[in-house]
Amino acid sequence: MTEGFLKEKLAKSPRAPRWQFAVASGILGWILDAYFFFILIFLLDTLAARFGVSKAAIVWSITVTLVTRPLGALVLGALADRYGRRGPLIVCVLFFSIVSAMTPFAPGYGSFLILRALYGVGMGGYWGIGASLVIESSPGRWRGLFSGILQAGYSAGYLLAAAAMPVVVPRLGWQWVFLGGLLLAAPIVLLAALAPEPEAWRSNRPAGFGAVGRALWDHKGVFVYLVALMTAITCFSHGSQDLYPDFLRSVHWFSALATSNLAILYNVGAILGALAIGHLSQKMGRRWSILFALGIALVAVPAWAFGGSLAVLAAGAFVMQFGVQGVFGVIPAHLNELAPPAVRSLFPGVVYQLGMLIGAPSVGIEFALRRTFGYAGALTAFEIASIAALVVLCALGPERKDRELGAAR
Repeated sequence: MTEGFLKEKLAKSPRAPRWQFAVASGILGWILDAYFFFILIFLLDTLAARFGVSKAAIVWSITVTLVTRPLGALVLGALADRYGRRGPLIVCVLFFSIVSAMTPFAPGYGSFLILRALYGVGMGGYWGIGASLVIESSPGRWRGLFSGILQAGYSAGYLLAAAAMPVVVPRLGWQWVFLGGLLLAAPIVLLAALAPEPEAWRSNRPAGFGAVGRALWDHKGVFVYLVALMTAITCFSHGSQDLYPDFLRSVHWFSALATSNLAILYNVGAILGALAIGHLSQKMGRRWSILFALGIALVAVPAWAFGGSLAVLAAGAFVMQFGVQGVFGVIPAHLNELAPPAVRSLFPGVVYQLGMLIGAPSVGIEFALRRTFGYAGALTAFEIASIAALVVLCALGPERKDRELGAAR
């Protein structure tokens, strides 16, 4: 066989040796990234007492993390498009893990905010690299499934954080939920080091950073649309997740253990939703699958926000997160298929994180709406508005399901 023929075969069938290592490192890194993000929401009261500030000030640090994420997506995404996926991914995992491990030892609230901002840079850099590595490396017929598995890693990180609270905190102290994450970074780095670079990256590698900028400019229309889509998804997702443990404790007076157990349950629903809807999108299409998942979430709203018993709230939260992460399960494949080939780390990563940036105030806004609508009413109003915006955006948007990722546009 000629060298050209071999390259063509690899581009069409990404099952090159050790492609599983690439997929595994991308997925596991996103689980760890999400774990470091979500442990904060279970420690709002603890961190407020530790730094002598209000709980609202700790909630604000979530927004600070979201605000700094686009910087990481821009810098590390450009490096991954120019020099390969693996090296920047390894640097990113080590960076956000070490910064997170330092968080409990911040001398004051200002230092705590700086560390969470730096963590946001690492978190923002990771998604674009990890998603491109997973989607480019996985077989085309399984693209929707691996898209769902990757995004389920976000819920798996939430689940891991929820499980760590009752297991780690009583025995070792809350600081160890931050420090323990370092143990997970080592196998991720090893898997990435052993993984091959995707052939789709090799065949579309930009000649320089100028080519990266031109690719962004040439596709500015779809870029703006996808930023709007990710902004609405950010509001939809974080509006359903970030304050829900506090809602359960403040309104229903659930104990920390009961809240953690319920969080574990609804994150199982989230994982199942990402897997099911992501895989479904390979047959149904990306946009129709998102709309289907939105319908599931809408049906769950009454029980999720106004349930009068633990069983009803648990069922509503389970179905809600099935729908929420069902939407997200489609996103890695959808964004990578719509991205210009030369910037498949930077483009989806910046789109994703700019959506997070613009939607960053959503948690604070939702928290403030309690004064007008009550806690349950605020959650409901915010989620219904987000669902309505997503229905319109999905109905009007483009799709390129099953696109050959190794081919230049």
